[in-house]
Amino acid sequence: MTPERYVQDKTAQSGSSFYYAFLFLPPPRRAAITAFYAFCREVDDVVDEVSDPGVAATKLAWWRKEVVTAFVGQPSHPVTKALMPHAAAYDIRAEHLLAVIDGCQMDLDQSRYLDYAGLAHYCHLVAGVVGEVASSIFGRTEVQTTAYAHKLGLAMQLTNIIRDVGDDARRGRIYLPVSELKQFDVKAQEILNRGYSERFTALMKFQAERAHRSYDEAFALLPTADQRAQKPGVMMANIYRTLLREIEADNFQVLHQRTSLTPLRKLWIAMRTNWRGR
Repeated sequence: MTPERYVQDKTAQSGSSFYYAFLFLPPPRRAAITAFYAFCREVDDVVDEVSDPGVAATKLAWWRKEVVTAFVGQPSHPVTKALMPHAAAYDIRAEHLLAVIDGCQMDLDQSRYLDYAGLAHYCHLVAGVVGEVASSIFGRTEVQTTAYAHKLGLAMQLTNIIRDVGDDARRGRIYLPVSELKQFDVKAQEILNRGYSERFTALMKFQAERAHRSYDEAFALLPTADQRAQKPGVMMANIYRTLLREIEADNFQVLHQRTSLTPLRKLWIAMRTNWRGR
């Protein structure tokens, strides 16, 4: 199997909303974003699929070495072999990939965040940096587009956190800040035990409102000059925001189920965004 086939399969099998936005890119940019996304999936899977923290830490350490050697011309993994030919053209740097690994390392090192500032730092590593690289691959000409990409990455990661409260709790993780659990008088044990309450719903409404503000702030930052090039990011945002609205409409029933959109609906949202341009 070629490196290119490997990353295509990795991306398609993930079922991610990102995949549907990639379909609308010209081949060179699609190849670059597919390889980059496959890298993100590989390191994220280390944390999610390896049950032994020690083994997971060893695997992340291996990926750090792989990134360093790849950027000196010696990639050994199919993902880095597929990604390196595009690195210079789209300003993909070792520091970007290492930041993503740092974010995954945080998942191994801590399972709670005391306040929103700590959570925002985590989101910066696992989503903001990803947004920055993606915006460069899509075609970025304005400096402000980087700020847009970081804010949009934050909005989508906050959406992920809302969707995955139940799944994360089953892994012993709670990303909702401890200070905000206290603010709404929701005990961590209630979440771990899948206990719904009016207090929990109020907490989740607070989370959703922040995510919506982040989407609005992101779009306000996107310069007119880059709107056409950044359309794939807008497609992803529209898919994620539709998901967020579905969760809201279901009154945040996220502790016992993982809300998702069908592949057909994701494709329709991407196509509609492509037609409308927003």
